[in-house]
Amino acid sequence: MVSRARLTAPPPEPRQVWPWHSVTSASISVRQLTLGDRRMEAETYLSRGHSLREAIKSPSKGWKHFGDVADVTQPNRLKSILVAPGHGTPFLAATQVFDVRPVPRKFLALGKVEGAEGRFVKDGTILVTRSGSVGRAILAYAPHRGAVISDDLLRVHPKDPGHHGWLYAFLQAPQVRDMMTGAHYGHIIKHLETSHLAALPIPTVSKATAESFLSRTTRILSLRNEAYTLAAKADARFASAIGPIESDATENGFTVHAANIAKGRRRLEASFYVPEAEAIVRRFEKVGKVDRLESVTQRIWWMPRFKRFYGPKGMPYLSADALFTLNGWEGKRILVSPSDNHRDYFVQSGWIVMACSGQVYGLNGEATLTTPLHENVFFSHDIIRIVPRTGKVRAGYLLVTLTHRTLGRPVLIRAAYGTSIPHLDPGDVADFPVVRLGSAIESEIADLAEAAADKRSEADALEREIARDAGGIIDSYIRGMPVG
Repeated sequence: MVSRARLTAPPPEPRQVWPWHSVTSASISVRQLTLGDRRMEAETYLSRGHSLREAIKSPSKGWKHFGDVADVTQPNRLKSILVAPGHGTPFLAATQVFDVRPVPRKFLALGKVEGAEGRFVKDGTILVTRSGSVGRAILAYAPHRGAVISDDLLRVHPKDPGHHGWLYAFLQAPQVRDMMTGAHYGHIIKHLETSHLAALPIPTVSKATAESFLSRTTRILSLRNEAYTLAAKADARFASAIGPIESDATENGFTVHAANIAKGRRRLEASFYVPEAEAIVRRFEKVGKVDRLESVTQRIWWMPRFKRFYGPKGMPYLSADALFTLNGWEGKRILVSPSDNHRDYFVQSGWIVMACSGQVYGLNGEATLTTPLHENVFFSHDIIRIVPRTGKVRAGYLLVTLTHRTLGRPVLIRAAYGTSIPHLDPGDVADFPVVRLGSAIESEIADLAEAAADKRSEADALEREIARDAGGIIDSYIRGMPVG
């Protein structure tokens, strides 16, 4: 059978314009290619950081290279031997240093570490990340004492101690983060060298301005140390009230009665029945009354997933990772519509918020108290909200029972499910056993925990204040205005 020819539409004309993105281009002088590292990547010269750096350097005076006012050092790459916790020195990786309460997961044989003394830091030392997310700065404080600090953190020591605060604030400014990002190199994992940081231009400020930054930076360091000490005291008071835990756990495995598996959600993972957690619960029941978390709270819930659209005109957005790290507020903003019920994602001061995904040895199960600093911020859906019931339990005491490293977290995190990225379900969190120790002891613990949260919040506010002020000084300098 033969088909007759039919008329068909002509093929579409070829596209004249690339439909997905436009080419970003710029011209630079050959002289710029010959300076410094002789960088040949186009992205270096197209970055916002490059244009900012050139703008600061355009006047002949009023600025210096960062290396002229500070010594930037990096220890040699760490080669070490891992040992058991009771026999070694704690080690903190670069990301752990930024945790609100760092918990070492590796311990090193210090005698086998080359140049071991240079790997410890003193309070107030400025540390800057040099790989991965480069350019994040933090002040070393109490939890970093006595720990070997990763070589992935550059050490910054001001040549004039009076400029310590200005140098730290300068590194926190968003424009400087852009300059450091523009100077990094590498394909998969970005890196920043000491020479890159030393080459940054920094405006010169007056003595009065430097003193202002120094006093605020000193206050930040003091608040960080006080918050850490108060939180440690709260944990210690809770542990002393509970007493020693008697467990028959061994490394050879354990048995579980079938009747226990049939309860509740019929969990089949061995991790849910670990003897350590069972021994803690038995101790709770021996010490006092035990309430389910659900019975002492108004509500425990999480929010549904949503599509994220970010933009500079959006509202402040806070992810679970940023919530539990110091200096994690990186200015990310999310675009929302008034019809999206976005206020449901806000929190109120005095709540407890908990990360509900991540690794069981890391972020998962971490919790903190919300403060006025967290209000009017769009929180990620990946955070469980817990609202304590007024008159039943104080938020500070509840936080300690949930997060205590040896008496709370093992009971909480055993309920996590999943393989690649374990999750905690609000229903499982609601079953957490809250031991009651009497109003006097609970109030004592709550006072310490809530005071620690207030100190930490005040330090966070000051961190953002000095970063904002440093950014304003840089903008004024670029516009040719006096910087003070």
